[in-house]
Amino acid sequence: MSGSSGPAPVTADSNPLRDPDDKRLPRIAGPCSMVMFGVTGDLARKKLMPAIYDLANRGLLPPGFSLVGFARRDWADQDFAKVVHDSVRQHARTEFREEVWRSLAEGFRFVPGAFDDPDAFELLARTVRSLDEERGTGGNHAFYLSIPPSWFAAVCTRLQESGLSDARPGTWRRVVIEKPFGHDLESAQELNEIVEGVFPPDSVFRIDHYLGKETVQNILALRFANQLFEPVWNANYVDHVQITMAEDIGIGGRAGYYDEVGAARDVIQNHLLQLLALTAMEEPVSFTADAVRAEKEKVLAAVRLPDDLDAATARGRYAEGWQGTEKVSGYLDEDGVDEAHHTETYAALQVDVRTRRWAGVPFYLRTGKRLGKRVTEIAVVFRKAPHLPFSSTATEELGANAIVIRVQPDEGMTMRFGSKVPGSQMEVRDVSMDFGYGSSFTESSPEAYERLILDVLLGEPPLFPRHAEVEQSWRILDPVIEHWHRQDSPPQDYAAGTWGPADADDLMRRDGREWRLP
Repeated sequence: MSGSSGPAPVTADSNPLRDPDDKRLPRIAGPCSMVMFGVTGDLARKKLMPAIYDLANRGLLPPGFSLVGFARRDWADQDFAKVVHDSVRQHARTEFREEVWRSLAEGFRFVPGAFDDPDAFELLARTVRSLDEERGTGGNHAFYLSIPPSWFAAVCTRLQESGLSDARPGTWRRVVIEKPFGHDLESAQELNEIVEGVFPPDSVFRIDHYLGKETVQNILALRFANQLFEPVWNANYVDHVQITMAEDIGIGGRAGYYDEVGAARDVIQNHLLQLLALTAMEEPVSFTADAVRAEKEKVLAAVRLPDDLDAATARGRYAEGWQGTEKVSGYLDEDGVDEAHHTETYAALQVDVRTRRWAGVPFYLRTGKRLGKRVTEIAVVFRKAPHLPFSSTATEELGANAIVIRVQPDEGMTMRFGSKVPGSQMEVRDVSMDFGYGSSFTESSPEAYERLILDVLLGEPPLFPRHAEVEQSWRILDPVIEHWHRQDSPPQDYAAGTWGPADADDLMRRDGREWRLP
C-alpha cells in the first residue's frame, strides 16, 4: 500500500489543477472582496490601499476582486476611486501601470454611513450581494476594521444584524482587526468576546504588521531550518537577549491617541512580546497556524516579571534636542499632550522566560521615540568563552559573540565574533559577518501589509496572534503599567536624539551589561 496521503482537498481558495507543493507559481487569492471601514484614515491611505494595488500589480488578486469603502462621507464610487488613486500614486511600492489600475478600479464601490447606522449596513449588504453577481466574488468577503477600537463592537454587531457575517456553505467571511487589542487584560477579554461572538475564532485576523515583515518570518527559518544555531540557542550558551524597537520620529499628529496609550502599550505589548515569543519558542511540529501559535503561547505563559519592578523597568519622555541636524521640541510641547497624564515615550523592562531552555537568561525589551536612529533588532548575546589562552592585552577589545537579527530598516542578520588582527602581534578583535536581504536576493521584500492582506484572503493565519496570545501579553504588561501609575513622579526626561533615560542604562548596568548601540 502506498504511503501517500493522496491529493489535497480542494477548497474555495485552491486551484484544483495545481499541486500545493509546487512553488513555481505564487498563490493567488480566490474570488473575493474586501470591505474596508475607516478608508479616510492615514493607515488606509498610506498602507492598505497601496498594498492592495501592489498585490494586484504582482498578479496575486483574482480578476473580479472588489474593494468596498465605508465611511461617513458623501462620496460616489468615482470619488472613492479618486482617493484610492491618489493614495496609490503617492505610496505604492510598485510602479503604476494603467491597465492594472483600470482593472482594479472596476471593482471599487463606496457605501456612505456611520458605523452604528443600520440603514447603511443594509445598503452595504445589498452592495456585497451585487458584487457576487456582477464581479463573481463568490460570497467570500473580508471586513477590515481600520477604525478606533471603541467602534469594534458596534461594527461587529451591525455586520451580524445585517447578515453580512454569515457565510453560506462553501464560502467564507473574515474580519481583520487592527491593534491595539484593548488597553489592558480586561478590555482585551471583552473585545475578544464581542468579536468572537460574531465571527468564529479562525475567521478573526488580528493584524500585527511586524509579523508580516520578511525578517520576522526569517527568525523561524533561521532557527529551525539550520542545524548551526539550535545547539547554542539556550541558557548554556546565551548570556542575554536584547529586543529593541527605536524610532527617530516624535508622535507627530497622534497626540490624541498616544497620550492615552504610551510606549509600553503601543509597542511592547504586541510587537516586542511577539518578537520575544518567536525568538524563545520551541520548534513547532509543523508550520501550521495551530502549531506555531501553540508554541508562542507556551513562551508567553512562561514569561515572568522580576519582583523589584523599580529595578527591572525604566521609562522616560523625550525632551527638546537635536535629531540629526534638526532642532526638535520635547514631548510636553507637542500639540494635544496633557502633562498630567505622565505618558512615557520610552519604556524598557527585563523579563525572564521560565523554561528549561531559557532559565537564567534575561530578556531586555526597549522601545522609544526620538532616539538615536530608526531600528528594530533582536540581539542574542552569548556568554564569553570560559577560558582564553591569550594575554589580557591581546583580548582587551574583544566583546561577546552575538547574533543580531535586523528587522528594519536594513533587513538582514549580523554575526559578531572574534578574529585575529593582521600583524606580528596576537591581538583579537570583534568582526562581523553580514547577511542583507537587499544584497542576497534579486526579489525585493513585499511590504508587510501586502503579505498580511494576502494571507487574510487566502485564509492562512500562522502570522496572526489569536486571543490567547493577546491576553497573555496583557498579563505580562499590566503589572508594569499599574506599578508606574502608583508612582507620583513623571517619567524621566531624555534629550531627543539620544538613546533614552539614565534609568534605562542603570537597569542594564546593575546586571553588569550594556545596551547595544545599533
